[in-house]
Amino acid sequence: MLKPILRTVAATVFVALSSTAHAYDLPGLNLGTTSFYDGSPAPAGPGWYLEEYLTYARASRFNDANGHKLALPRQDLTLVAPTTQIIYVGQPLASGAMPGFTLINTSLAHAQVDDGLNNAALSSRAGFGDVALGAFLQLPTLSRADGSPWLTQRVELDVSVPVGAYDRNRSINPGSNFWSVNPYYAATYWFSPTWSASGRFMYLWNGKNDDPQAGFGEASSTQAGQALHANLTLQYAVSQQLSVGLNGYWLKQITDTEVDGHAVSGRREKVWAIGPGLVYAFNKENTLSVNAYFEQQAENRTEGDKLVLNWLHKF
Repeated sequence: MLKPILRTVAATVFVALSSTAHAYDLPGLNLGTTSFYDGSPAPAGPGWYLEEYLTYARASRFNDANGHKLALPRQDLTLVAPTTQIIYVGQPLASGAMPGFTLINTSLAHAQVDDGLNNAALSSRAGFGDVALGAFLQLPTLSRADGSPWLTQRVELDVSVPVGAYDRNRSINPGSNFWSVNPYYAATYWFSPTWSASGRFMYLWNGKNDDPQAGFGEASSTQAGQALHANLTLQYAVSQQLSVGLNGYWLKQITDTEVDGHAVSGRREKVWAIGPGLVYAFNKENTLSVNAYFEQQAENRTEGDKLVLNWLHKF
């Protein structure tokens, strides 16, 4: 039977946003940034944690509403996005649940779009991104008769504050220039002491952008549509420290983007991805995870590959 160190590993538990860069309507989202043991409590109990992420993404397709590649001379997008997250996990309440809060910033260290027309410098920029503030409640762990975990759960409400760098003449910006609300429910279910599955199920609401990107012409405001998205994993504990498995994500925009208060059809975004990953717990205070993703069937957005590195440390 495994010891608690892997049962409660939260290598990528809390982060709410993965990359604030975007060339279409939706803001940056947590698409695959969180993965194994996502519903589990912080591995070293109450206290302060620091999580550092590094996302490297490449895409060679910009897809239209039907999932077809746009007819551009060349389509290459490269992003490098570091994320810093500060987490506080409070002492358990009388019910056993643990409250907490988090602060997240994802910026762009490198962003480049090359369409073969030598204007990449005009279409993208690096810089400081938006800040997400979140409050969560880690629910009590449900255990089997032998004391092994059966189900761990967490609920969280995140609000993205538009403080990041933004230029309406750029197609990719670190900031979105509008508020977003992104609540979620996360859970990890154990089939056995070694096999488990995790999921984070998220809803996205976006506010108005009163300085829309130049591609919208003379419009005075835009409002990206609402969306549902999820991160899913199947993990196997090789040892007390190491787990490996498959991870993936799914995104579907469920309402139309609005321009000057009027819905515009044909802009809804959609994508899913799958890939391998691993998490290694050096101890309860330090955990490393590596996740790779290969996107499929994107509509109205880029389609490519992504690598996410994560380090979780308790002060």
